[in-house]
Amino acid sequence: MSRKKIDRVEAGLHVVDINAKGMGVAKNDEGVVYFIKDVIPGDVVNVQVYKKGRRYFEAKPIKWLEKSHHSTSPPCAHFGVCGGCKLQHLAYEGQLEFKEKGVLHNLNHIGKIDIKEVLPIARVENPYYYRNKMEFSFSNKRWLTSEEISGGAEIERNGLGFHKPGMWDKVVDIDHCHLQAEPSNAIRNAIRSFAIQEQLEFFDTREQQGFLRTLMIRNTLGGELMVLIQFFKEDQEKRELLLNFLKEKFPQITSLLYCVNSKGNDSLYDQNILCYYGQDFITEHLGDLQFKITAKSFYQTNPKQAEVLYSIGKDFAALKGNEIVYDLYTGTGTIALSLAKQCAKIIGVESVPEAIEAANENATFNKIKNATFEVGDMKDCFNDDFIKRHGKAEVVITDPPRNGMHPDVVKQLLKLAPQRIVYISCNSSTQARDLELMKGMYTVVKSQAVDMFPQTHHVENVVLLHRNTII
Repeated sequence: MSRKKIDRVEAGLHVVDINAKGMGVAKNDEGVVYFIKDVIPGDVVNVQVYKKGRRYFEAKPIKWLEKSHHSTSPPCAHFGVCGGCKLQHLAYEGQLEFKEKGVLHNLNHIGKIDIKEVLPIARVENPYYYRNKMEFSFSNKRWLTSEEISGGAEIERNGLGFHKPGMWDKVVDIDHCHLQAEPSNAIRNAIRSFAIQEQLEFFDTREQQGFLRTLMIRNTLGGELMVLIQFFKEDQEKRELLLNFLKEKFPQITSLLYCVNSKGNDSLYDQNILCYYGQDFITEHLGDLQFKITAKSFYQTNPKQAEVLYSIGKDFAALKGNEIVYDLYTGTGTIALSLAKQCAKIIGVESVPEAIEAANENATFNKIKNATFEVGDMKDCFNDDFIKRHGKAEVVITDPPRNGMHPDVVKQLLKLAPQRIVYISCNSSTQARDLELMKGMYTVVKSQAVDMFPQTHHVENVVLLHRNTII
């Protein structure tokens, strides 16, 4: 899509919705669509237009004529700069309202679905400090505010925080993040101060040089704590200086890890992670199950709400104990393992080998013997031979990535024709597309949105499908 820079003012726009990127949506009297930064439904604003898309304009507010009744003051000093938590200025009740509205709009207008029962969106207890994993980047050229640039005072250029949206080589230095509970902020700030004091080199993304590259902090509901420092190059003396500092200052760290990564990107999945102190994993509890989480593990980043999500999935599945169940796109098997005690056997499928390895390990860890996991691309491995080997499933759980299910997977589901399908989705638009393909054979009996990520536009949705016909 071509985009052109433009510079003009549009007055009196009424914001009526929020788009998938968290921007406000408005139309002028001629029906022209505007996507506006930092506004919420109910706001009336004058805007500065700065981009023209094919069917819309992008703009930023320059004056509020009216404020929405859902408007609230963002608690974070970095709001609007770091790129995260884009809905902090929208009160939580308003976030829930517009997330639920967006899900139902997609199901009704994209999928043209007749939903028999819509359950209220599942809210979180605390819309802040809910994440169990945060990743931060070091930079020797942090992003500077206009006040800092014009102030004339000497500026500390090293920073540790999040990449500035649209500026891949700049990092917004974060003082206090409201997404992860303490001691996350204390650890990050202590590392930054110690590194500056000891003159440890912060990474230069553009030049691909430096010493300190990234920081990852993971925690559990039970208080276990993992800290991983990614270094760009090995320097044993400096590395041990920093790691010993962390070990002594934060004795609550149960897993202190590091790696040396000199490649072009900072992805960890092909790196050798080394344990400096404690164990190389932390353990999270989900109901009566335990999950070993390593530095590379995928696990729901909102663990409290993950229990709510899986509880809804379990309720929708309504297992009686004698069913064969398929768990498509199983990830590390958390859903499959949480359902294993309620069925005869459950088979999980996932394309990522490391995820299946973790699923098998967690099955052993929890002494679950009726869960089987396979590696494979869903569109290729979910076929007649798969069904012949494992038996015909009466219930299917599917939790695909954002782009939804491949058409071949939908076709095979319709051929399998299980009695019930529980479809969990992080993208209700692709969920709606898939449901439309199945509505000739299935009825959507229930739908419930689940707010997993407050302060963002992201929302999960769970639907229950019942087969219409007797096979």
